[in-house]
Amino acid sequence: MTEYREADLSRLKTVPIAQRSNKVDPTLLAHPPGSDRSFAAFWKSLPDILAAKDLGLVVEAIAAAAGKRGVVAMLGGHVIKVGLGPLLIALLRRRVLTHVAMNGSAAIHDFELAAYGGTSEDVAAGLDDGTFGMAEETGREMNAAITAGAKANLGAGEALADALRGRKTLPGKEVSVLVACAELGVPVTVHAAIGAEITHQHPTADGAALGATSHRDFRRLAASLPALDGGGVVVNLGSAVVMPEVFLKALSIARNLNGGKPAKFMAVDCDMQRHYRPRVNVVERPTRAGGRGIMLTGHHELLFPLLCWAVLERLDGR
Repeated sequence: MTEYREADLSRLKTVPIAQRSNKVDPTLLAHPPGSDRSFAAFWKSLPDILAAKDLGLVVEAIAAAAGKRGVVAMLGGHVIKVGLGPLLIALLRRRVLTHVAMNGSAAIHDFELAAYGGTSEDVAAGLDDGTFGMAEETGREMNAAITAGAKANLGAGEALADALRGRKTLPGKEVSVLVACAELGVPVTVHAAIGAEITHQHPTADGAALGATSHRDFRRLAASLPALDGGGVVVNLGSAVVMPEVFLKALSIARNLNGGKPAKFMAVDCDMQRHYRPRVNVVERPTRAGGRGIMLTGHHELLFPLLCWAVLERLDGR
């Protein structure tokens, strides 16, 4: 029979708990609801631990940067589709955001909400018979805007915003991030991935125009990034691939042209799950020589309202 050795626990050396360093004490714990049920009271009731602590750090950084440093929001399509445009617009109106960069799907959802009062089709149903992405007006009007924008030396975001503002009817004007950016003079850029958007499958799609306007927006994003230096914040909201890749290259351009700046800023990724490119290209690599990177994981429709409300509350308390 095999003889198994066992550790002799009676020989262990223990230490008094008073000598142990603790990460958690009562001052960090959550508070139950009291008579004050305001958002400010709720915010103060959160535990000062892990993700709640990180969220608080992001709020403080954005509030501190507002009006002084760059605050760049990079958007994936889901962010607009789940209804967060009005919150972004609130931050734009408070002069918090200095640049909004969208992937193509974010621009499409925003354009459709503004122009037609609705967005987000049933992909599975439309894919069965080949009607997915075949909306005539979306493709025709957005491609016309991009083509006209290329001829006028505009960026894609600028061209789409101008087209929306020039329409006779605009049922979703108040919820359009594109329109709000144009009205408030905040740069809005759209970064196309050819073949990834439903407008690219429309007969009127012009690859040269898409490339020209999107490349101009790439240069505009790179020109905005130096404002992050020394305390700005870049927030990636729901883009797993396109915006992290675009940001990394735009950041390299900005640092090449500006003596290594921007540096020492906060880089934040907010998404429903953690992906490689946002973690590496937004959070880790850009802040390696200084600054701070934070990943916040949660559903956009819950996480971003918390972030937005807290920033506005912080600004109101100044």
